[in-house]
Amino acid sequence: MENNRNFFITIALSVLILAVWQYFYVLPRSEAQREAARVEQQRVEEQKKAAGTKPGTDTGTPAAPGAIPNAPGTDAVTPAGREQALATTTRARIDTPSLEGSINLTGARLDDLKLKHYTETVDKNSPEISLLNPAALPNGYYAEIGFVGNDKTGAVPGPETVWAVDGNATLTPTTPVTLTYSNDKGLTFKRTFSVDTNYMFTVSDTVQNTGTAAVSLSNYGRVTRFDKPLVASTYVLHEGLIGFTGTEGLQEHKYASIEKDKQFTPGKSTDGWLGITDKYWAVTLVPTEKQPFQPRYAYFEDGRHRYQSDFLTDPITVDAGQSATVESEIFAGAKEVGKINAYAEDRHIKRFDLLIDWGWFHFITKPMFWLIDTLYKFFGNFGLAILATTVIVKAIFYPLANKSYASMANMKKVQPKMLEIREKYADDKMKQQQAMMELYKTEKINPLAGCWPVALQIPVFFSLYKVLYITIEMRHAPFFGWIQDLAAPDPTSLFNLFGLIPVTLPHMLMIGVWPLIMGVTMFLQMRMNPTPPDPTQAAIFTWMPVIFTFMMAGFPAGLVIYWAWNNTLSILQQGIIMKRQGAKIELWDNLVALFRKKPSPAE
Repeated sequence: MENNRNFFITIALSVLILAVWQYFYVLPRSEAQREAARVEQQRVEEQKKAAGTKPGTDTGTPAAPGAIPNAPGTDAVTPAGREQALATTTRARIDTPSLEGSINLTGARLDDLKLKHYTETVDKNSPEISLLNPAALPNGYYAEIGFVGNDKTGAVPGPETVWAVDGNATLTPTTPVTLTYSNDKGLTFKRTFSVDTNYMFTVSDTVQNTGTAAVSLSNYGRVTRFDKPLVASTYVLHEGLIGFTGTEGLQEHKYASIEKDKQFTPGKSTDGWLGITDKYWAVTLVPTEKQPFQPRYAYFEDGRHRYQSDFLTDPITVDAGQSATVESEIFAGAKEVGKINAYAEDRHIKRFDLLIDWGWFHFITKPMFWLIDTLYKFFGNFGLAILATTVIVKAIFYPLANKSYASMANMKKVQPKMLEIREKYADDKMKQQQAMMELYKTEKINPLAGCWPVALQIPVFFSLYKVLYITIEMRHAPFFGWIQDLAAPDPTSLFNLFGLIPVTLPHMLMIGVWPLIMGVTMFLQMRMNPTPPDPTQAAIFTWMPVIFTFMMAGFPAGLVIYWAWNNTLSILQQGIIMKRQGAKIELWDNLVALFRKKPSPAE
C-alpha cells in the first residue's frame, strides 16, 4: 500500500505541475501578449499617421538582381479600417462555400480572405474570422506569387504589377479567374486562379514569349505577415513559420526564434510546402514540382517588421515563340484534420499532415482524435464522444485494471500482517523488507499492481489535452447547458453564484460547476482507500482535490469533464472489484471519520 500511495502521489504531482504551468505561465503570458500587441498596434498607427505617408506604396530599397522583390506595405499603416483599405485597389471577388474575400489585382495577391464557417467567439453575432488582410493594415497578412526577371525579360509580374481581368471576375469552385499582363519585351503573362470548395487555391502562370530571343526568369512565392497572434504560443503546439522541404524535412520556427536568428535557409528542394501556421489556421505555399526551389524563413526589420516564408525557383527558360507554364498551390484556411489529410493524399503534398502539430506522442494523440471524431459522427456531440471514449478506454484496459484493483484489495486484507511486520522489525529495515517480500510471495500479491490504474490515465489525459488544445474540430464545440466551447474553460464560477451576481472575477476565482464536480469525484476516489498512516501523505490526500479543483478550472472544459467522468467510473469499478474480493470499502468510514468530532486531549 505504501508503494501504491507514493506512486499515486508522484503521478498526481506531475499532473499538478502541468496545471501550475497552465495557470501561472500560459494564462498570464497570453494576457501580457494581448496587451503588448494592443500597445504596439496603437503606437504604429500613431507613428504612421503622423508621418503622413500613403498606404500601399513601397519606398524600400529595390530588390537585388535575382532576388525576391521587397514586400509591399512595409513603409506605412493606414489609419482607415479594413473596408476602406480594400476599397483603395481594384479586386476580383472570391466566393466559395468556405471562403469569401477578393484578389488584389495590384500584385495579384490574396490579401482579403474570411472563413465563412468560423467566428471569433461563440456568440451568434460574432464576426467571421479574417484570415488574410491587406498589407496597409496593422494586421496585414497575405500570400503572393510573382516572378524575378532581368534586363532581357523587362518588367515581370511583382508586388506592384497591376493585372487585368480577362472575362469572369468572380472566383468560385466552378468559375476560375484569369488575369493578364504584358510588358514591352514581348512577354505576355496569363495567370489563372482556381479554388476548390474548401481552402486550396491553384495558381497557374503561363509565360508566352513573342520576342526574338530566349529569356530566363524565376518564379517566387511568399507568405508575409506583419503581426503575431494575440494569443501567446505555448510548448504544447507550434505557431509561427513552418515547412517541410528537401532532406531537412520539417522546419518549425517560432516567432521569437526567427526574430533572433533573422533568417534560415535550408537546402534546395523539388517538393514540399512552407508557410505560416497559427493554432487553428494556416497559410502555406506548395511550389511547382517542375523546378527546384530555394525555401527560406525570415524576419525583416526594414520598414515595418514582418515575418515571411518564401521560395524562389531556379531560372525557367522560355525560347522565342514558345511558352512555359508554372503551377503553384496556396492553402489558406482552417486546419481541419480530414481536409488536411485529404490534401496530403489526393494532391501528393509531402507530409502535409504535419501542418497539424500532433507532437512527439502522435502515435497516441492521432488515434485518440480518430476515436473521438468517429464517436462524434455517431453521437453528434463532442462532449458525449469524450464520455464514450473514456468508457471504451476503460473497457480496453479492464483486464489489467481488474488485476490491479484485485491486488490492491488483497493488500488491504493483509494490512494487519504488514503492520505486525513493521512493528516486529521496526529497528531492522533489512529484515522488515525481507519479511514483506516473503508475505507478498506467500499471498501472491504484486505491490506495484495498484499503480497501473493511475498510470494508464496519464497518457490518455495528456493525449486528450493535446487533442482539445490543437484540433479545430473541438473549437467552439458545445456540450450541454452552459458549456458552449469544450476547448475553453468552464465559464461559470462559484464565487459569483454561477452568474447570479454580475461581477467580473479574476482567473483564480473562476471555479465553475465542472471543476467542482471533478474535485468532488477526486475526493471520493481517494477516500475509497484507508487513510495513509503517514501525516504528510494524509495531508496531501486531503488537500489534493481542493488544489486540483482550482488548478483544473483553467483547463479546457472537455478535459475537466473527462477527468470527472473517469473518476466516477473508477469509483464504480474499484468498488465492484473490492466487493468481489471481499475487501472492505473504506469510503463510508473515511467520510464519517472526516466529519466526526475529534475528542479533545482531556477526553
